Amino acid sequence: MSFYDIYRQYEKFDLDGFFTGSAQAISGDQPFEVKRLLTFLSPKTVPFLEQIAQKAHEITVRNFGKTMQLYTPLYLSNYCTNECIYCGFNVKNPIRRKKLSLREVETEAAFIASTGLKHVLILTGSSREESPVSYIKDCVEVLKKYFTSISIEIYALTEDEYGELIESGVDGLTIYQEVYDRDIYDSVHLGGPKKDYLFRLDAPERAAKRGIRTINIGVLLGLADWRKEVFFAGLHAKYLQDNFPDTEVGVSLPRIRPHDGEFKPEHGVTDANIVQAVVALRTFMPRLGITLSTREDAVFRENLMPLGITKMSAGSTTAVGGHTVKSGSVDKPVQFEIFDERDVDEIKKMLSGKGYQPVLKDWVGV
Repeated sequence: MSFYDIYRQYEKFDLDGFFTGSAQAISGDQPFEVKRLLTFLSPKTVPFLEQIAQKAHEITVRNFGKTMQLYTPLYLSNYCTNECIYCGFNVKNPIRRKKLSLREVETEAAFIASTGLKHVLILTGSSREESPVSYIKDCVEVLKKYFTSISIEIYALTEDEYGELIESGVDGLTIYQEVYDRDIYDSVHLGGPKKDYLFRLDAPERAAKRGIRTINIGVLLGLADWRKEVFFAGLHAKYLQDNFPDTEVGVSLPRIRPHDGEFKPEHGVTDANIVQAVVALRTFMPRLGITLSTREDAVFRENLMPLGITKMSAGSTTAVGGHTVKSGSVDKPVQFEIFDERDVDEIKKMLSGKGYQPVLKDWVGV
């Protein structure tokens, strides 16, 4: 059974009715943990959120200790062939396009490595012409001199292409479905290869089949009803964990932030909603990695951290070459605005002050 089969099974249930209390969402023969995830995402659980949050904290400390893995994104290119209405790199947006040369990649890498970070996430827009797999492999060769863990957040690949990158030194994949609701997915992806819902949905599994070490999936909160989207993201993570036990699985819950373009989300997402989503996922999957991005402000990140977060970005920029070129440059359009601009040292100091161990390196490949 594929994850799409599981998605279609639960898509038939009246999730709206369950969350509003007007209907039963699932039959009695469904797994207990699935029922619990739905219950903890329900509005009727909100009065008990404090108790659930305390339990989520206990589960997190028991499984991960008071540690926080740190990484930073490195944008290689903003060329894109997709027309995603929520993204600043949308092919229709009249922004300055750029791709880093290998020398510029090395300059970025040397700067990031000087902060002590040994984990890096490389990103591109979805242009196979400007950022082919061969270019990404060349960049990985440069980055291996500086980092022990290299993850990719790029366009969806074939299984063989994932195999090529894994062989070259990539050990992690981040890929968000963005939105699981198929109708909304179609409405926000107006053109380009990303419009293929199923090819993107199956991408994490294709990488897992080739033995990638870590997979991080997620939804872009604001595109659809957050409760249903987090539910399906949780089911997807559980499917990957159950079928590929040697792969470390994580989830991110980024929220739509200002970007180039005119799209405004129709589905509001509050801080309290994100808290509920995090603690629900933590109780659903005790060993699940949960990443909190710099889309959230510093205060909220710090308050949410003890409730289930295991990984945070630091010193982030969403501009191509943004670590070594001033972010205000007209040559550096950003994918979206960030809200926590603290550098690595500031994040480390904050974590240490709260009794957490900042982890800059926890993996060395063979």
